[in-house]
Amino acid sequence: MDITTVCIHGNRKNLDYTGAISVPIYQSATFAHPAVGESTGYDYSRLQNPTREHLENIITDLEQGKGTVAFSTGMAAISALMELFSIGDHLIISDDLYGGTHRLFSLISKKNGIEFDVVNTSKDTDLTKYIRKTTKAIFIETPSNPTMQVTDIKAVAEITKKHNLLLIVDNTFLSPYLQNPILLGADIVVHSGTKFLSGHNDTLAGFLVASTEDILEKLRVISKTTGASLSPFDSWLLIRGIKTLSIRMEKQQENAKIIADWLCRQPKVKKVYYIGLPEHPGYEISKNQSRGFGSMISFEVENEETAKQLLEKVNLILYAESLGGVETLITYPMLQTHSDVPKEERESKGINECFLRLSVGIESADDLIKDLEQALS
Repeated sequence: MDITTVCIHGNRKNLDYTGAISVPIYQSATFAHPAVGESTGYDYSRLQNPTREHLENIITDLEQGKGTVAFSTGMAAISALMELFSIGDHLIISDDLYGGTHRLFSLISKKNGIEFDVVNTSKDTDLTKYIRKTTKAIFIETPSNPTMQVTDIKAVAEITKKHNLLLIVDNTFLSPYLQNPILLGADIVVHSGTKFLSGHNDTLAGFLVASTEDILEKLRVISKTTGASLSPFDSWLLIRGIKTLSIRMEKQQENAKIIADWLCRQPKVKKVYYIGLPEHPGYEISKNQSRGFGSMISFEVENEETAKQLLEKVNLILYAESLGGVETLITYPMLQTHSDVPKEERESKGINECFLRLSVGIESADDLIKDLEQALS
């Protein structure tokens, strides 16, 4: 079945006998048992809920995994993921990660005894030199947030398979519509469902997609024990959002290419980070492992004054955190998404006072360019 059809019809399991087209919202905390020792398959909504299960099955089909666990936020999903590891375990991680992930690893995971090597996985292809006896996984985000680094998933998977490590890939920026890390060798795929999967900036969600039953069962035990399950109503919002994932991603990507090309011609813009530009160092890898380039653009302007002017003068474009929705958003990573990353570390990656991130929506590209033009003038 084509992925565009999966987005709309997804899991065909019948949850309703009235003929309703929309999946029911089972807004129930608990479920009655038909008899002692018997179950309908649903006992308590922290463990499983029919609406959430329907959503999880859709995500599993989209990512072509073995199963999915849905969480209340993307960070709840990554927090649960880290419960797979114990004191003394070691992970190799990309050096450019979402600021919340960086904060979790730095403040919580390290406190809990987990050790990290931070590596530019888009450039350093010899990851074997970082592997220790205690190494358990490699965690990459590709394209990365916010500098759009692209890591070769297949190449990293060859290393993890050889050394019996888990490969974890945050696939938020491209969504399963444009990239499927499990098909490239990943063991676990991470999503902030808040972003492209939801697509409307109206709910929070997170997902972990497992490639095997063994990993899936471990994640389900962690989920029901730690308790950050996605609610039935939020599950329904995600089901609704995913129905338009394909047409949203196509339009957003189309707009992003037009805007990236325009930004490249602006005298006040020093550098454009968009993986769909042929000059991007990850362009060829992206062509090989993805079905498109997505709609995330970062760019550096001439000075801090210009950056602040742009943020304060945009009208159609909204100055806000988050990404992936139908509305175009502009973000100032140094003050927002990456404010907790130490300044020296942040600036070494180019995330400075002149660096901006644009999540391109589905508006008219001409209108978006006019807004950027007047804000830069």
